[in-house]
Amino acid sequence: MSWMPRLAALLLAAVLGSAVFAQGAAAPPEATVAELRSRLDAMPASVESNAEVRDLLARLNAIGAEADKFVASRTTQLNDLNARLGELGNPPAAGAPPEDPDITRQRAALLKERNALDADIRLARLITVDAQQRGSDLLAKRRKLFEAQLTERAPSPLGRQFWFDISDAWPADVERLASLGEELRAGLDTALEPAHRMSVLASLAAALLLALLGNWAAEHGLVRLAARVLPAGRLRRSLLVIAVVGVNVVLIALAAQGVFATLDRHGILGPQIRKLGQAVVQSIIFIAFVVGLGRALLSNRRPSWRLPPIPNSMARRLAPFPWLTALIAVLVWVPSQINAIVDASFAAVVTTHVVTALALTALIGTMLLRLHEPAGALPADAAGTEGVEPPAAEPERPLWISFLLSAVALAVIVIWVLVAIGYVALASFLANQLTWTGIVASAFYLLFKFADDLFMATVASKSDLGQKLQKSFGFAPRTLDQAAVALSGLARVALFFYMLIALATPLGTSPGEVFQRSGQFGTGFKIGEFQLVPGAIFTAVAVLAVGFIVLRVFKKWLEARYLPETALEPGMQSSITTLLGYVGGIVVIAVAMSALGIGIERIAWVASALSVGIGFGLQAIVQNFISGLILLAEQPVKVGDWVVLGTTEGDVRRINVRATEIQLADRSTLIVPNSEFITKTVRNMTLTNAEGRLLIRLPMPLFTDAKRTRELMLSACADHGGVLVAPAPSVTLEGIENGMLIFQAIAFVQSPRLAGGVRSDVLFTMLERFKEAGLPLAAPTGVVSQSEPPASPAPAPPTPPLTQ
Repeated sequence: MSWMPRLAALLLAAVLGSAVFAQGAAAPPEATVAELRSRLDAMPASVESNAEVRDLLARLNAIGAEADKFVASRTTQLNDLNARLGELGNPPAAGAPPEDPDITRQRAALLKERNALDADIRLARLITVDAQQRGSDLLAKRRKLFEAQLTERAPSPLGRQFWFDISDAWPADVERLASLGEELRAGLDTALEPAHRMSVLASLAAALLLALLGNWAAEHGLVRLAARVLPAGRLRRSLLVIAVVGVNVVLIALAAQGVFATLDRHGILGPQIRKLGQAVVQSIIFIAFVVGLGRALLSNRRPSWRLPPIPNSMARRLAPFPWLTALIAVLVWVPSQINAIVDASFAAVVTTHVVTALALTALIGTMLLRLHEPAGALPADAAGTEGVEPPAAEPERPLWISFLLSAVALAVIVIWVLVAIGYVALASFLANQLTWTGIVASAFYLLFKFADDLFMATVASKSDLGQKLQKSFGFAPRTLDQAAVALSGLARVALFFYMLIALATPLGTSPGEVFQRSGQFGTGFKIGEFQLVPGAIFTAVAVLAVGFIVLRVFKKWLEARYLPETALEPGMQSSITTLLGYVGGIVVIAVAMSALGIGIERIAWVASALSVGIGFGLQAIVQNFISGLILLAEQPVKVGDWVVLGTTEGDVRRINVRATEIQLADRSTLIVPNSEFITKTVRNMTLTNAEGRLLIRLPMPLFTDAKRTRELMLSACADHGGVLVAPAPSVTLEGIENGMLIFQAIAFVQSPRLAGGVRSDVLFTMLERFKEAGLPLAAPTGVVSQSEPPASPAPAPPTPPLTQ
């Protein structure tokens, strides 16, 4: 995973370099509280146009940012002063001995400085609150202005009034454009002067080299760097696509900002041209992003990079559309910016709305037609192009994609109808919003893929980090795969949240206001009586992940290092580890719920509500859970014990929350509810003594040599390696039953699990030695031995005489 820090450092250096280049100069000195308040008070109380709202909102945001920066810098100083005052201590109480005058003077000076600094911080925070409040009011006014403009009906382009209005306003609009043209010519003349010519030409040449050659070199360099440092797989593909798009935007931004800074430094830009130039720079950056995103998603030159599951034929049909989108965006954007700068007539604004709506819907409609073209409709020279497969049938589209394309086609028709009936502002807005929706969806699709590939390549069991986690913490492969899927899902949910904010912004908001609105959502939103804070949700998830990892490490340390050094039995060690795992899990969940904002009183309310369900149908589950805790605490049955429960006996392998696993002699596993061990009689063969006992009872004839039999039985027990020397084996003569001598041998083995096998071996040995010694066993009652002749029947007793 050494490639991650290097790539992060590379991207960070590129971003920092672009920021330094864009600034072009050192940061201005920090403003004071009085200056910030005076700037805020100087803001106009009312605005009339949308442009004025946008400008005023930007100034308010700048004041709020400076106030926050002031508070952050002064808070550190305030903490230092409080620490120094704490070192000096409190003033002596009345009647106490006086302290050193130097300490008194220092305390007084520090208190004065601390109070002044605290007052400045409070005033700066008040300025931040006032700026946010005024910004919210401006946004509300802007939305009202925008909604009023949208609902305003203008002359239809299909009627004569629309063209009459353009004809009437044409002379005045030409005069307004003349001033802009004169300013542009004056700037061009200034740029061609010998004192400025070389700098301007050099900046233009450098911008072209950076935008064209720089992009080409950066893309090829990133490909080679990715092949060298990134592991093969999906993450290399998605990360490389994001890196290419990001570097493309950064280089274009550097080129545009460099040219603008050069022109501005040489005084070439006039007031109107400067505003237009700033807008042009922002537009160029946006266009670079759209073109780079489209090329990255289609990846016609490198089909293996393509993230969307689209065939090559469709990707080739859509190849021109990123560039067309950029071109049409310029064509519909430049007139609107010029209208705002020169304060064009209402007829010019209406015409701009019509052109915007028709141009964007024409682009979208053409794209829909290309999507519906059959796979065989390729250019004539496509069959001979290297890397292009012959025409083939495209896979059937999912149903939801067909519905989506139909909805887009319906939206295009609605926009055309709105233009025809005169609602050109609404039509223009819908066309812009439809285009913006497609761009936002494409960008977030790329981020969705990257999030999934990132966690699958770093957390999943087959990844390098996943294998290290398996070795270090003992995580099961399935657990890591589930964690990778869960983390990927959480990341996608977070991205989807911000995508909805970008798509569902109020009418008339700009992309910059999207981030401001997302920050407002970051403070939380209320659903019923519960306050949902996105930051708290992610904090709770992080607490859960880190808490369970720490708990896993602690349990592994107990099992491998600490508990083996104690005098506890293995079963007791396993029970302690399991019990601590349950307690630690409850603590981690409680801390995570606290981080989520769910207090103890809410948990108690949930528990009381849950008790109703317990009373109806969860008694058995709760009973088994409590029984499991009792088993782990009192230790009547431990892991490793040999237990007999009814007709079942076997080894206790695991005690879970609800049930206990018992391994039987046939290697099968019996799942027994924990309540069975608490409410029923259980025989624990190894509770106090882990040794097993084997017992052999043999019937012998009455004429058997008892002493010889006892010696043979003892020798058979002593000669077996599994029989313990102490306690020593013993043979007793229990008595005579049914005309037979009953001998009983008792021996001990290390575990009850060995008793059955050892008993069989000893019994085989005894029978063999009895046969060698000529000691017969007694035949069972009713069985006649075939080796001896049958006994003659006894004479019948005489019949007693009959008495009268």
